[in-house]
Order: sequence, then structure tokens, then C-alpha cells
Amino acid sequence: MTSIINVSNLSKTYEGGFQALKSVNLEIKDGEIFALLGPNGAGKTTLISIICGLVNASEGSVTVGGFDIIRDYRQTRALIGLVPQELTTEAFETVRQNVSFTRGLFGKPKNPDLIEKILRDLSLWDKKDERIMNLSGGMKRRLLIAKALSHEPQILFLDEPTAGVDVELRKDMWNVVRDLQTSGVTIILTTHYIEEAEEMADRVGIITGGEIVLVEGKEALMNKLGSKQLTLDLLTPLEKIPESLIAHDLRLDNGGTNLVYTYDSKSDRTGITSLLNDLSANGVKFTDLKTNQSSLEDIFVDLVKQSS
Repeated sequence: MTSIINVSNLSKTYEGGFQALKSVNLEIKDGEIFALLGPNGAGKTTLISIICGLVNASEGSVTVGGFDIIRDYRQTRALIGLVPQELTTEAFETVRQNVSFTRGLFGKPKNPDLIEKILRDLSLWDKKDERIMNLSGGMKRRLLIAKALSHEPQILFLDEPTAGVDVELRKDMWNVVRDLQTSGVTIILTTHYIEEAEEMADRVGIITGGEIVLVEGKEALMNKLGSKQLTLDLLTPLEKIPESLIAHDLRLDNGGTNLVYTYDSKSDRTGITSLLNDLSANGVKFTDLKTNQSSLEDIFVDLVKQSS
């Protein structure tokens, strides 16, 4: 898969000396959904703003579709659609007027059929003649996506697209994003909702303190860094873990009724057989056991802790 965005040694220092980005290198593949995760102040929005031509970098370079974002500004901007965090729209315009006007700003000819399709895909068609000031927050966020798609970009940046949106509407928007990817649009998503990345992304990048600390395919990341937990429901609750079992690094949970063992599922030896033998030898009986894989959120939290 070829790359459509290349970021090389990108740094940004604001007036006052705050360094928002530190020598960031990143490659976005054509047609993928890439999730950029990071805590507040990590540099996510600064990175997106530089790629989209809204903020100037202090050092480094960015190409989009083979074009330099500084030298070939018009070409790169035409390739990109941006859905910002802020709900900034013209309050007195109607939905259809606003989206059509945005298309015109990019020098695109009028295309009522395309505008209708975009509004229908985003469940906005029945609101087409509604003044924007009368829309709900969720509908305004959908409108921002419609505006970003109006000039038929090849790349769509979604900066916290479902912030403040209810769960049902969030899932609807996930479906829209999947449909866009199917049509060939490359999606770059920043989010605080870890389940959003886990549900949708092909690859995940983690940024903290202005630095990219990891970029990995989602499945590979889960396999490489994720751990599994074995939880045993004890027949008799324990007040503390017996000394003879300390080496297994167990923990008690749920008032001493559960015994939890964490292990690497990819390791040649998980240690489970040894654990079960030692439990039997110590007279610790259990009525049931279950396993669960650590989530992307667990991995993200661990990586941020390691980098701080």
C-alpha cells in the first residue's frame, strides 16, 4: 500500500517557547483508517493543523499526495477535508446552502446531486432547509463532515469527531466513516474514545509530549503489547495470597473471591499449568475460570505511563 502523507522531522515551537511537536516522523497509507491517540496537550491537533496548512511548522517537511504542503499549497489543500473539534458554522444559513457554498470555495462547479448524496449519507437530508442555528450539537457535527466532504477530498481528517455525541449517533458516524473508506477516502482520526480506534482503525499511532512513541497495525499492536488475564472464581475467599504463590504475581479482586493472573498469550510458556499445580498443592479451589484480552485502552495507558 502506497503512502499518501509523509511527515519528516516535523517540529513546532510556539511563541513563549512551548514545543508542541518534536521531530515527528509519520507515514499515512493510502486508503487506510489511521487513529492518532494521545492525552490532552499531546500534539494531536497541532500535527493535524500543520498537515492541513493551518499552522506553520518550525522545522521539517510534509508532503500530501506527493505535493509539498508549503510549495504546493493549493494542490494539497484540495486533497484534504478537515472536520475540526470546534462547532463553527454560519448560524443563519440553511444546511444545503452552507455545504454548497463550501464546495464553491474550492473552485468546484455546482453539483446538487452530490450535495444531496452527502446529506443523505449523513442523515441530514430532512434538515436541508433548516437554519444551522436550530440544529442539535450532533447534527452540527454531521454538518461539519458534510462540509469537509463537499469538494470530494481524497483525505479526511476527523479531529475528535464524536466529542459530545451520544453513543447511538457515534455508531452511526462510524458507519459513515467505513463507507468513506470503502469509496477510497483515507481517514485520519484523533479521538479520546479508545473504543473508536479499537473498533475502526487499521493502524494506531500514539503521541505524547509532542513525540510519536509508537505506530503499529491495530491487530499487531494488540498481539505484541496486549496481555491476557486468567480470572479464577474461588470456592472460598482469600484474605491474602499465600506466600507459596507469591512468585506467580497474582492479585486478589472482588473482595477476595477472584484470583487474577496476568500472562503473555504469545509466550511459549504462559505459566498457567504451573499456577494450577501450585493452587492444587496449596488447597486453593476454584469453581470457574475465564480469560480476557487487554484492550487498546490498557495498552495506551501503559505506553503513556512509560513515556512520561
